[in-house]
This record gives sequence, structure tokens and C-alpha cells, in this order.
Amino acid sequence: MASLASTTTLISSSSVLLPSKPSPFSPAASFLRTLPSTSVSTSSSLRSCFSSISPLTCIRSSSRPSFAVKAQANDLPLVGNKAPDFEAEAVFDQEFIKVKLSEYIGKKYVILFLYPLDFTFVCPTEITAFSDRYEEFEKLNTEVLGVSVDSVFSHLAWVQTERKSGGLGDLNYPLVSDITKSISKSFGVLIPDQGIALRGLFIIDKKGVIQHSTINNLGIGRSVDETMRTLQALQYVQENPDEVCPAGWKPGEKSMKPDPKLSKEYFSAI
Repeated sequence: MASLASTTTLISSSSVLLPSKPSPFSPAASFLRTLPSTSVSTSSSLRSCFSSISPLTCIRSSSRPSFAVKAQANDLPLVGNKAPDFEAEAVFDQEFIKVKLSEYIGKKYVILFLYPLDFTFVCPTEITAFSDRYEEFEKLNTEVLGVSVDSVFSHLAWVQTERKSGGLGDLNYPLVSDITKSISKSFGVLIPDQGIALRGLFIIDKKGVIQHSTINNLGIGRSVDETMRTLQALQYVQENPDEVCPAGWKPGEKSMKPDPKLSKEYFSAI
């Protein structure tokens, strides 16, 4: 599945709701780390950074503009970077197994989603929704992994509980135990004072690179439909690197050429 070879990737990240304390993984923090100046404390510093970049230089530096980002190697994890590897116990088919993220590299895309706790309320609606659509992800050569800070014994008990009683029933993908909280921490979604994870979701490509992430606060469930659509858009642009997908794009719809003149073909058809 995923661990990482390419650092050039598509940006496809949704807005996030994080704790009030600033996170080093926030979009703003990641953006500031990419600026050429080491001092970004004032607006004048920012203006100085941008004024040093010549638009003509940017245009002439490549015959084809890039709509991807190169993440810095020390920027853990964010879209455009390699996914942090992990190996952990999991429950699948009512048995205990080992899951190692890097084993999917070169083989499959991965939908990795973290949720707060077993035996709660929003969580089972998400977990069962992904399981019910698993065959669709499988057709897209994609594995699904659910992760929480609960033990494998808690996972097993929840799987053995019927859905009508708030349980999960049998699932079509593994539930991983992050009982050490190391996975949640490495993916930047751990709430330290509560010891649980925010609702983080990451799409990791076959090179192990994070291509998309969303992070919801605890009370907001995620959409399987939107996850599927984003995965399909990602796979399309990777197969068609000279094209980009506009807002709401779905398979079969018109894509766009990232060029001032060629893009008019798309806009004229709207």
C-alpha cells in the first residue's frame, strides 16, 4: 500500500477543523515552511519573499506549468509527502492479523481513515458505510483501513455486535488498533488531552504518497460518496497528467487542460 517514492503530488485537501492550539500540520504552517525566507513574522517579510520571485522566471522555467506540490521531506505528513509507515494489530474476519502500511506500496491505493472510539455514535455509521461500498473501492484497486486507539479486543467485540444494537457486524476491511496512539500522532490527528483521534481521512497512492486528506471534528461524519469521487479524480489525473479535474468532477465528465488558452474549451462548454 502506501509508503512513498514520489514527492510530486496533486493537492486535493479539504478544510480541516482542529483543536484551538495551532498545529504544525495546518495548511498555514505547511505554507510558511515552503517560503524561501526564514523570517515570516511580518507582512513586510512576506512581501519581500514574493517580490524576489520573478513571474517571467516562473513562466519560462518550464514549458508546461505544474499543478502539483513538492512537499519537503521534513514536513510530516501532509498532502504531497510520503505517508508515515506503521505496523499494528488489526481485526479482520473476526481474527487478529498484522497490518503494515508499506506492504501496499506498488500494489494498491489506500483509504486510511481514523475515528475517535469504538462503541460510539457517529463512528459506526462511517465504518459500516465504507464496508457496504467496499466492492466499489476494490474495483478501483484500493484497500480501506479503519483505525482507532482502541485495542483489538474492543474491535473484535464491536464486530461481534449486531448493527441493530449499535455494533458493526462483519466488515469487509481491517480495523487497526492504534492503542499506542502512534499512528494518530504521526498523521497529525491526535487530540493529546483526550487521547483520541479526530476524524482524519487520507488517500494514499500506490507510491505511498498522501494525495488527499480531510480532518473533521468529532461530531461530523464523513462522506463515502465524496471519498470515492476524490479517489476517482486522483486516479484520472495520474493517468492523464496533462489534465486537471474541475470542481465536482465525476468519471465521464469533461476535464480541463491547465493552460490559459486550452482551458477555454472547458469554460465555453459550461
